[in-house]
Amino acid sequence: MTKRIQAKTKICRRLGVNLWGRPKSPLARRDYAPGEHGQKRRKLSDYAQQLAAKQKLKHYYANMTERQFRRMYQIASKRRGDTAENLIGLLERRLDAVVYRINFAPTMFAARQLVNHGHVLVNGRRVNIPSYQLREGDVIEIREKSKNHPMVLESVQRPEREVPEYLQVDYRALKATFVRIPKLSEVPYPVQMEPNLVIEYYSR
Repeated sequence: MTKRIQAKTKICRRLGVNLWGRPKSPLARRDYAPGEHGQKRRKLSDYAQQLAAKQKLKHYYANMTERQFRRMYQIASKRRGDTAENLIGLLERRLDAVVYRINFAPTMFAARQLVNHGHVLVNGRRVNIPSYQLREGDVIEIREKSKNHPMVLESVQRPEREVPEYLQVDYRALKATFVRIPKLSEVPYPVQMEPNLVIEYYSR
């Protein structure tokens, strides 16, 4: 189960964005941060902007802990190329993120739970680790016994998101292929993400 069942709406309010792009957003009723001083508008320092960018990206991927997220940054920073692009590539290779992208689950939190409960196969093998890193060409599918799972069926029949080009999906077979690692410009975030500020935050 997710650790943030009660708190995830507060995350949107605190960050001031509809982070997951859901129709029912807490910002529709209160477009200011929670708490006694939530309605006060302040000019953010460079550090505060970097922290907000980091929190926004980290919270988007459901239950990632600070330790997990920092480790992602460390791996990205050691690879060749742009660190920000490397970080996004690592995040989008997570199994729970891909299950969410292909509409097998309505939310990132639900995708994580679906994987945790063993409903997802990768290349024919059951994987119950949400942070599992997919490789190009990997095949993701719902296991046979779970193909009538109510949440999966509803998500597939009423998809909230378009499937990005770096994924191919067959809804009849409930199967998808991870075609390639995406670039930042290809990832369909509902809000603007600023991974460059995240890199600045960790490289202080």
